[in-house]
Amino acid sequence: MLRREGAAIGDIAQRIGVSKSSVSVWVRDIELTPEQCRALLERNPAYNRQLSGWTKLAQRRRAERRAYQEDGRRRARRRDPGFVAGCMLYWAEGSKGRNQLQFSNADPVMARFFIDFLKTQFGLIGADIRITCNLYADHLARQREIEEYWLDVLALPRESLRKSVVNVYSKYSQRKRVGSLPYGTCRIVVSRTWVTQTIFGGIQEIGGFTRDSWLE
Repeated sequence: MLRREGAAIGDIAQRIGVSKSSVSVWVRDIELTPEQCRALLERNPAYNRQLSGWTKLAQRRRAERRAYQEDGRRRARRRDPGFVAGCMLYWAEGSKGRNQLQFSNADPVMARFFIDFLKTQFGLIGADIRITCNLYADHLARQREIEEYWLDVLALPRESLRKSVVNVYSKYSQRKRVGSLPYGTCRIVVSRTWVTQTIFGGIQEIGGFTRDSWLE
């Protein structure tokens, strides 16, 4: 708001040939409408150059995401069973953020399959993958054991491990969850836009649909 007001005051001062401080006193009780502020900003060369830069960067990033999705579609058309299975698993269990891949599950076999998919199909290594263990209060005594369990199952180095999250019991739970998930759940994270968008392209090709929200 201050930046917009300053632009307005400077514009008025320049037009009538007085100092900005004088104009500031005259108009300090006047509030500009959003439309007026926008009109002033649009006449500001510096702002327009900045806006143009942002627009071009956004367009470039969108074009990159589209290219990654097209690559995923091409790969899906080859019907490689490993690629198709990994994409379908992510469609069912993964989050749908455009730049970061997140996959959570309590099944160690499923989690290991997904890790193998990332390594085989995208050439990722342990340094590219992060995991977080989601534990419950009855896991605290075994936290180190459970963390080592997931690292071993997923064949990842300890550097891949992030701080575990512990869910305390609700006063309404009556501790009924005890023992149902002996190793909690594991969240797998990869912060690689090209991987996420390639998978999105594969999913859309296999499923026979287009979802623009995954591109935007």
